[in-house]
Amino acid sequence: MEKLKKEDIQQEVFDLYDDYAHNGLNRKQFIEKLSAYAVGGVTVSSLLSFVSPNYIDTLLVNPKDPTIDSNFITYDSSKGGGTIKGLLSKPKNHETKLPGVIVVHENRGLNPYIEDVGRRAAKEKFISLAPDALSPLGGYPGNDDDGRALQKKRDRNEMLEDFIAAYEYLKNHEDCNGNVGVVGFCFGGWISNMMAVRLPELKAAVPYYGRQPSAEDAKKIKTPLLLQYAELDKRVNAGWPDYEKVLKENNIPYKAHMYENANHGFHNNTTPRYDKKAANLSWERTIAFFNKHLV
Repeated sequence: MEKLKKEDIQQEVFDLYDDYAHNGLNRKQFIEKLSAYAVGGVTVSSLLSFVSPNYIDTLLVNPKDPTIDSNFITYDSSKGGGTIKGLLSKPKNHETKLPGVIVVHENRGLNPYIEDVGRRAAKEKFISLAPDALSPLGGYPGNDDDGRALQKKRDRNEMLEDFIAAYEYLKNHEDCNGNVGVVGFCFGGWISNMMAVRLPELKAAVPYYGRQPSAEDAKKIKTPLLLQYAELDKRVNAGWPDYEKVLKENNIPYKAHMYENANHGFHNNTTPRYDKKAANLSWERTIAFFNKHLV
């Protein structure tokens, strides 16, 4: 059988995966529902393999790239999970202090894709910190299924404190110029929105397909926002009109992009939800936004 291609897969399969990835279905239920799309020689196992993340050959930045330093550190989150592990990445041989970027993972811990995003930011001349909110439970366990199960055991507001503590750590780092922004994906998109609520001094926030704060919280935002949404992401997009209304009513600086025919997770190049055009354009916009507000 020929290798499956993205265009061979019905949108309902991506919607099912989204439900599964966000704990709407357990693995058994997901596989049972997936079987309805195993037709014409396509097997359940081939579909499952196709939609599952591939971390083997999708890294865009070599972890040993000679132009950057990328190492794990720990920092204290006294209001959150205690000692938190994170990947700190920065360009080598920089002559001036660097603008800082917090990189926030999805709902499964600090997996290889998010580590890679941290290194991508370092390649763009930022010092980045990608924390692992699973640190109190032993850290990212090596696969996303177990990572999701672990993350469900933590309180999301306590995890928010871990990323606020990461902001303080990076802001005061000897190599940082004190201007720090945040970019986050999925759960990390919600964290990015909430960091903007909680930290009026945050210089820039880029939530990718993230849940929106309440109207009461949204009114508190002072941080410039760059909001990245996927057209096919009905679950998250349902909250956007109300969020935009509050942003407009309170003159909060924002720019929103809705990427045509893109699924939730379009920036993540390890799954078939990846949309190269949308991912590249959104990342170019993200870097330009950070250069405008952090440098």
